[in-house]
Amino acid sequence: MSTVTYLYAGAFYLAALILVLGVARKIMIYARTPVPFKIPTTPAPTTMPGVVGRMFRETVFFESLFKASKWTWIFGWVFHFAMLIVLIRHLRYFSEPVWMWVAVISPFGVYAGWAMLFGLSGLWGRRFLVDRVRYISAPSDHLMLVLLLAIVSTGLMMKYVWHTDIVAVKAFFLGLMRFDPTPLPSDPLLLTHLGLVVILMAVFPVSKLLHVPGVFFSPTRNQVDNPREFRHQGIRSS
Repeated sequence: MSTVTYLYAGAFYLAALILVLGVARKIMIYARTPVPFKIPTTPAPTTMPGVVGRMFRETVFFESLFKASKWTWIFGWVFHFAMLIVLIRHLRYFSEPVWMWVAVISPFGVYAGWAMLFGLSGLWGRRFLVDRVRYISAPSDHLMLVLLLAIVSTGLMMKYVWHTDIVAVKAFFLGLMRFDPTPLPSDPLLLTHLGLVVILMAVFPVSKLLHVPGVFFSPTRNQVDNPREFRHQGIRSS
């Protein structure tokens, strides 16, 4: 096999290790961080089923973002939903035979790629056009958006401009899963796309993208609004 194949195989193994261990470490930190006060954002649910419903609306529909900024919600929700479709479509490179539900969703993946580009462009544009957002935007915020835009753009270019041997690409990733990688095509655009993905995987645990698991540990969202009930129960029990 070529040096490129060994290089990318090693890079994906290392990036996957960093991603899994880094995210697991952060989740453990989130879980162990004490929250001594009730601080749910009101109006908040007063029962646990209500909290579950609130978290569902927050993670699926971005409820609080919708209430705060309709334009940001449009770009954010389109990007995240499209990214989910694209990720599901990419599962065809990791399964043989391809799962039926992945095959059903796959035709929509190309359109989802364009939707991702639309959403990311809007989210990046607001960091320049909205004064208060521009003021609080750090260089890392711009770099993460540029990284995501580059990944999406190179992926779409491989579809419409510079085609690659997707059969060989799938064989490479199936081989990685069996710890027996096969030769990877040396197309520059493919190598650029995969290199950017490796970078994203490696920086994910130390970036703001950790809001993905972090939202489930947010005390302003995952707490029941029952401070009086708990206080009164404590007084009665004493």
